[in-house]
Amino acid sequence: MSVYELREGFCSQEIPEDVLERISGVSLKPDVEVTEKDLSYLNVRYYDFEHNICDGELIVDRRLAAEVLEIFAELFDNGYEIEKIRLVDCYGADDDLSMADNNSSAFNYRTVSGTQTVSAHGYGRAIDINPLYNPYIVGEKIMPPNGEPYADRSRDFAHKIDEDDICYKIFTSHGWRWGGHWQTQKDYQHFYKEHKHPMKTLLRLLKKR
Repeated sequence: MSVYELREGFCSQEIPEDVLERISGVSLKPDVEVTEKDLSYLNVRYYDFEHNICDGELIVDRRLAAEVLEIFAELFDNGYEIEKIRLVDCYGADDDLSMADNNSSAFNYRTVSGTQTVSAHGYGRAIDINPLYNPYIVGEKIMPPNGEPYADRSRDFAHKIDEDDICYKIFTSHGWRWGGHWQTQKDYQHFYKEHKHPMKTLLRLLKKR
């Protein structure tokens, strides 16, 4: 199994067997379009809220693996604090539980809340950062619910992601988009890299004719 090491503490590889056992039937669902061959397992280093150096793990689209390592290395070099980085499988792939525990995570094959659309997380192309302090807000609904004190983005508080935050600047400098820019809802924790699926691109072209 080949391992790509950006530098000490930051590496990626194919999904190891022990990790595959942990995620199979949990974040990685059977009989769906995404398989372990589409994904990479990443080890990253980060500072927690006590500014201790910790090791975390992420699963992302294999085509984004090197780029995500670079992003987290830049966050680390800037001393950016993330409370924890665990696979969502530690929470039974329950996104609500993961968010409520302020866990930063990436891959989880699931649909967008309240829809039948597969989330960008389902393809390993989205990462949520410090979700408790950067909640998802749609209408009167705040997710996670214990993130309600941080829903007022006019306030100043630690770990808040906005356009002045180094986390925002690093992700967007790599071409990632931010859920805080959405119009009808806001997902302040959410960074994602759009993928131009060839079939979707073809359909878009046909519609323009």
